[in-house]
Amino acid sequence: MPRRVLVTGVTGRMGAAVLRAVRGDVRFSVVGGTVRPGSGLAGQDAGVLAGVGPLGAPVFEEVTAAFAKARPEVVIDFSHPESTAACAEACAQRGAALVVGTTGLSAAVRETLDRASRSTAVVLSPNMSVGINVLFDVAAHLVRVLGDAWDVEVLELHHRAKRDAPSGTALRLAEVLAKAAGHDASVFRLARAGEVGPRPAGEIGLQTLRGGDVVGEHTLFFLSDGERIELTHRATSREQFARGAVRAAAWASAQEAGLYSMQDVLGL
Repeated sequence: MPRRVLVTGVTGRMGAAVLRAVRGDVRFSVVGGTVRPGSGLAGQDAGVLAGVGPLGAPVFEEVTAAFAKARPEVVIDFSHPESTAACAEACAQRGAALVVGTTGLSAAVRETLDRASRSTAVVLSPNMSVGINVLFDVAAHLVRVLGDAWDVEVLELHHRAKRDAPSGTALRLAEVLAKAAGHDASVFRLARAGEVGPRPAGEIGLQTLRGGDVVGEHTLFFLSDGERIELTHRATSREQFARGAVRAAAWASAQEAGLYSMQDVLGL
């Protein structure tokens, strides 16, 4: 039987992309979506609002109402941190799997997700792209092979409307690199403006660019005397994020309670 799926934020770009990716997937049946409270859109068709065609699935302004009426078995969430926290609590209470691609999460929201993962399967990833998650794996391997003699920098570029900086993906890349090198987040450096002096050994720099309609671009620089390695992942549409999220939802639906990443989904 197809899994009953709820998609949050269906009027947003990612919510619409997820609906496009999941509507023809025989593993799922779209039973509803969510919209911002106070929007006045409750009860309308999720597919129509998202511009993907009628799905026969209503939208709700509150996730609790969605669970009461639509009874989803898995939720795919690309929304707002506050909405993510509400989704996590509802999924934990009902035993529904949760896939979270929302970025800019506070420590409090992450704690809520951690609590929810004790009751249900939660996949949390700042980037659901299969390609970027393979890059995480390759980057960690390079750090271990190259060693401390190589400097590491992360550069990210996104569209002008992106709210968080650095991107969640850039931060995750830095975390992966630091862990592979045996360090913690204290080695991150978000900017060097106005600084005087040499680059500290082991530091990982994160630089942010914003402009135009760039979906997402991340470049890793591994630099040594006389040579360098550059690895770049470019996202040219949001569809790959949506496809990755749907893949994660199918995987999470078959897992025990726990907090997982796309690395787990892909078996990396």
